[in-house]
Amino acid sequence: MTSAKALSQHLLISVIAAAALTACGGDDIQATAPEPEVPVVPAPEPTPEPEKTPLSLSLVKIGSYQSGIFLQSAAEITAFDPATKRGFVVNAQKGALDVLDMSNPAAPRLVASLDATKLSLGAGASINSVAVQGGLVAAAVQAANKTDKGMVALFSADTLSLIAEVGVGALPDMLTFTPDGKTLLVANEGEPSDDYQIDPEGSISVIDLNTPAKPVARVADFKAFNSQKAALLAKGVRIFGPTADGQGTANVANDLEPEYIAVAPDGKTAWVTLQENNALAIVDIATATVTDVVALGYKDHGATGNELDFADSDGKNPVINISAAPNVYGMYQPDSIAAYKAADGNTYLVTANEGDARAWGEGNAAYFGTKSPQTAGDVTKGFVEEWRIKHLVHKDGFLRRAGDDLPAHLAQLGNGAYLNAANFSWCGAVSGDPKTCRDDDKLGRLKVSWTMGYQTNPDGSPVKDGKGYLTYDKLYAYGGRSISIWDAKGKQVWDSGAAIEKFIASPECKLGAKRDIACATYFNTGHDATAQLDARSSAKGPEPEGLTVGSIGDKTFVFVGLERMGGILVFDITNPKAPKQIDYLNTRENWATSFDSKTAPSGAALEALGDLGPEGLHFIAAAKSPNGKPLLMVGNEVSGTTAIYQLDLQY
Repeated sequence: MTSAKALSQHLLISVIAAAALTACGGDDIQATAPEPEVPVVPAPEPTPEPEKTPLSLSLVKIGSYQSGIFLQSAAEITAFDPATKRGFVVNAQKGALDVLDMSNPAAPRLVASLDATKLSLGAGASINSVAVQGGLVAAAVQAANKTDKGMVALFSADTLSLIAEVGVGALPDMLTFTPDGKTLLVANEGEPSDDYQIDPEGSISVIDLNTPAKPVARVADFKAFNSQKAALLAKGVRIFGPTADGQGTANVANDLEPEYIAVAPDGKTAWVTLQENNALAIVDIATATVTDVVALGYKDHGATGNELDFADSDGKNPVINISAAPNVYGMYQPDSIAAYKAADGNTYLVTANEGDARAWGEGNAAYFGTKSPQTAGDVTKGFVEEWRIKHLVHKDGFLRRAGDDLPAHLAQLGNGAYLNAANFSWCGAVSGDPKTCRDDDKLGRLKVSWTMGYQTNPDGSPVKDGKGYLTYDKLYAYGGRSISIWDAKGKQVWDSGAAIEKFIASPECKLGAKRDIACATYFNTGHDATAQLDARSSAKGPEPEGLTVGSIGDKTFVFVGLERMGGILVFDITNPKAPKQIDYLNTRENWATSFDSKTAPSGAALEALGDLGPEGLHFIAAAKSPNGKPLLMVGNEVSGTTAIYQLDLQY
């Protein structure tokens, strides 16, 4: 550990040594009167030429670091320090931070790993995220028990020595610096225990770094919103996690789970995605206060331009069928978020609308009840909100799934459910029977949240028929299968609609580093098994998850990782109201071999596989790049690779 005192002593010794060397001279050196000092006027720094604005760009993969570890999250979040030309990559499999020498970005190599278990949290601690600025490396570290408070560790990018530690909230995840580097913000997600008996508060830590060796953390929490629960629900903020006894819903501060942070260019405001809650928190950085919680609304998949492929056909005769689904809505539920200043002088936010369900206790049979006798499970053993439509709506009710996958909390809500025939006649529903809506090539396999969309009484309780059955007027699926742009108040300015799925289905989309494989052959495939057409259509589709923004000249670009389909999409978002997709590169090469965690590829087979599961993306501007070209650094959690892409600019 390098302390501020030790650094001071080192500097003092250096000064004394330098003075001694100056004072020591040979016998032949004559003392002379000092020459009069002539003031030196430094030459003015040359004014750098403004960066040229490209017409467009394309991605070219130039290098990769292979961890050799498949499907164990050995490469997640990435960051880069221009002074040392080092890359920093979260290796969740080791619970550590891998340090890469990127002086030659075509051949990054591992030089060190910073082990979280050597820090004060000790055994079982692991690093979740990393950010770098001004030679300071910040790592978010969770405790062995994720519901305990975590910490942030600060390292020197040069010496890799620990500078300081500072305590933060439970499950610290994404973290980012303000533009001046004087403040660090941390999203403390506060996920519940697997049985949902402990649910820590979510919060944002605001850390003063004016003296990096003595960081000071303040907490922007949500306690003030506990009394505003009804108003937040009315706005559309999802507050639905259970209390420990399963008889109610959690208070606001416990239920909100900060995911990802964007900071305004002026460093005064931060926006924090609350993914499961389908909301956005706005934070005043100076006062470390959450000033608002904004509901992001829902995407109408029945509207023209918002179509989706909602059927995977259960592997039987899969086909690409991007179509409208009236009364089916997408919860945007963004993961990554970035802020940028547009030409109109306003700040905008861009989000990757991945979607995420709460699913805890999935491995606990007690939560799902018993088959014989058919008995509902124990609500204190977990909480699972997602269910396929074919299981949710059935004339024979819920208990037929007891002992299989029946969520205990749903069984507590009612005995069964129907679809409103007036709203779902398009897929075949009739009064008292969903009929063909349950078929695999219709809505049957689409995963939705059972917690919303059913008819309610004025007090919010469900309307039930004589059999105790609910009626769903609307269905809510996870994620927007899109990216969106929002203004500073959280109002949507633009959404890509169905464009991502339509592009993957089009002849223009190609896969592989040589761009010679038709995307449509593997439309909506998964990332950790044999590539199968349509495999992910019933569950969030291509799943845009990570993104980063980069400016080149007068243009701003966003780079978006598709977690399931794989690959990186590039959009020109210079005009926030009319973005343009300009490139897509997916460097997965093997689309035929069957593999999973039990038959993981290794050695040459893994190296030849390419990149799967992009997670963390980091843009490196040309002025800070080790080769003088703009670069993109991507951590791929499935293949365990860190890919380096060069941005070839077209003028």
